[in-house]
Amino acid sequence: MVWLIDGYNVIRRDPELAGIDRRSLEEGREALLRLVARVARESPDEFVVVFDGIKSRATARSDRRVSVVFSKPPEKADDVLIRLARQRGAGATVVSSDHAVQDGARRVRAAAVGADAFLERTSEDGAEDRDGGDEEADQPQPKKGNPRRLSRAARQAQRALGRLRMQPK
Repeated sequence: MVWLIDGYNVIRRDPELAGIDRRSLEEGREALLRLVARVARESPDEFVVVFDGIKSRATARSDRRVSVVFSKPPEKADDVLIRLARQRGAGATVVSSDHAVQDGARRVRAAAVGADAFLERTSEDGAEDRDGGDEEADQPQPKKGNPRRLSRAARQAQRALGRLRMQPK
């Protein structure tokens, strides 16, 4: 499975990462990449972090399971995420709180996970929480059918988050 991460979207949803990002854009990217590298060490999955903008020497690195992609103008990171999700289909999980990106991912059968749910699952504190629950904000509105059963998209996101096995530092 491949995780396609909306870099700036995730950074700006986390107070600590956002604070680092306000000091220096490059340091913010590096802080996110350190978090993703820690997650990748505990997972057999591949991780692709997508940013808008021009490559930086510091963030241009990639290793076996974590790579960085920068969009090339006029293309935006959102477009790159949807294109990569289309290429990977059901084998991809897109991490973004942008509803257009989530909808684009779901249209191509990729799982869509909100940035907050990803951050909660990958945080030091979230490593203790193994109930697999998502925040209410990430749940779609109720539809017809069994009211106690999550939607297909919500179950797909829950399974994807369940793959992350974080160990405390």
